[in-house]
Amino acid sequence: MTDTLSRPSEYLQNLIRCPSVTPNEGGALDYLQVELEKLGFEVHRMVFSDENTPDVDNLYARLGSAAPHICFAGHTDVVPVGNEKDWSKPPFDADIVEGEMIGRGAVDMKGGIACFMAAVEAHISKYGKPEGSISFLITGDEEGPSINGTDKLLKWATERGEKFDACIVGEPSNSTKIGDTIKNGRRGSLSGKLIVHGVQGHAAYPHLADNPVRGLMDLLDSLLATPFDQGTDEFQPTNLEVTSVDVGNPAANVIPASASAIFNVRFNDTWTGSSMVEEIKERFEQGAAKAKIRKGRPQPVKYSIEWIGRVSPVFLTMDERLIKTLMAAIRSITGSLPNLSTGGGTSDARFIKDYCAVVEFGLIGQTMHQVDERVGLKDLDTLTSIYSEFLDGYFSKNS
Repeated sequence: MTDTLSRPSEYLQNLIRCPSVTPNEGGALDYLQVELEKLGFEVHRMVFSDENTPDVDNLYARLGSAAPHICFAGHTDVVPVGNEKDWSKPPFDADIVEGEMIGRGAVDMKGGIACFMAAVEAHISKYGKPEGSISFLITGDEEGPSINGTDKLLKWATERGEKFDACIVGEPSNSTKIGDTIKNGRRGSLSGKLIVHGVQGHAAYPHLADNPVRGLMDLLDSLLATPFDQGTDEFQPTNLEVTSVDVGNPAANVIPASASAIFNVRFNDTWTGSSMVEEIKERFEQGAAKAKIRKGRPQPVKYSIEWIGRVSPVFLTMDERLIKTLMAAIRSITGSLPNLSTGGGTSDARFIKDYCAVVEFGLIGQTMHQVDERVGLKDLDTLTSIYSEFLDGYFSKNS
């Protein structure tokens, strides 16, 4: 079957067959290193470590030494497959059924890497070495804590003198067809845990206890009742979701000692990470004081906040050369122009934006993280053609 596949499909099949569930390298970076060295890239492998996180293998490869320098960023790590029995085909066999390749990482995002590899190969075959530089910045930690991956890899590259002009992250950005969406920014992201402290007691004697669930309801009501904003020209309205509520109490006749809620907010450019933190604190203060649900309990609710992980800042890319060249390539191959979008979740672009202009453009994301994650072979060929056209345009002397 491999002999009949197009080049991007062949690359992808070999990558899927590497079981690189975070943080395991699984052979994926080993495979990329061999293939990139065949194309003339200088390849570096780095393992980064940090306290209380697993070690992660990463790859950086560069061809050329001059400007402009276009970087392709991505990750070979994938999320777990879940119950393998639910899959129609083994998740790491990369079987092809009715023109689609099935496997974990097919669209998120080994497929994007395979397409860019094939596009670079085609560009070199057509023109020789680029009139500038092409690099691959590939991590094994995007689906994990994102501590020992792209962030540290960028710092390492900068310390050795690497300078990037622009970057494409190959995340599955498209909604329904290849070329419908370029992600040119992302909302910020902030997560936290609210813990309300009460007094445990018998449910039949509530006056001897203080039910933290009532206080939790007061605080969450203040947090959620009023919209944060109406959105801006480039961004959706800020949205906060409570993602977990827990009291850790199996007994129906016991008032619990504490109650907690985990929340995540995706904020637009009306806010910074610090201003959003202050807004949430203020809303909790208002909720603690009002005793709307805790009638007869005039004292403020006792609570604490734990912030989870790092704040992901909001950003917007408006680099003319990067965006116009990519849009022109999409129009040349598909006949239509893409939308520019800042919706969706976070990606490693949040780190890259501090070093150069960055956009996300890859495959269709409808099956990412799902059972039977899959990609159409025609989509792989289309994306490769767009990447090829982009490279031709980006390194054109008239660009």
